Amino acid sequence: MSEENCFYKNGLSFECQRCSGCCRLSPGVVYLSKNDLTRLSQCFKISEVDFIAKYCRWVQYYGNKEALALLEKKNYDCVLWEQGGCQAYGVRPVQCSTYPFWSWILQSEQSWNEEGKSCKGINCGRLRSQKEIDEQKFLYEHNLPITRDLESDI
Repeated sequence: MSEENCFYKNGLSFECQRCSGCCRLSPGVVYLSKNDLTRLSQCFKISEVDFIAKYCRWVQYYGNKEALALLEKKNYDCVLWEQGGCQAYGVRPVQCSTYPFWSWILQSEQSWNEEGKSCKGINCGRLRSQKEIDEQKFLYEHNLPITRDLESDI
């Protein structure tokens, strides 16, 4: 998006309200990168293999691939969410920490405001600069999940 056409060139207000609305009660997929997996397994003081076994699932991804993602509970809460919030908030996956500065949400002012209908923190709180927003968007876009071929039984 060119500088002059960027709807958020003067910044956007966002402040997480810690309401957990993006973490629970509706289906979703939180993909994990290698860096996410390392940080989370260290936080829980278990091996990456054990973290995957306890907290992860493989979900269909692009092409003939599956991607590593966090499990969901039966009510669609994230497996890391407990009463009071995320048990790994300080090391939560990049997908979580960069929300709502995701590419598709930042496509237009309309898509930003539409997302604001389900997120109380959008258009609220601290003004984020275009530079800060673009940095978060870059992190989101370049945080590639761990994948495997569908034929694999890892």
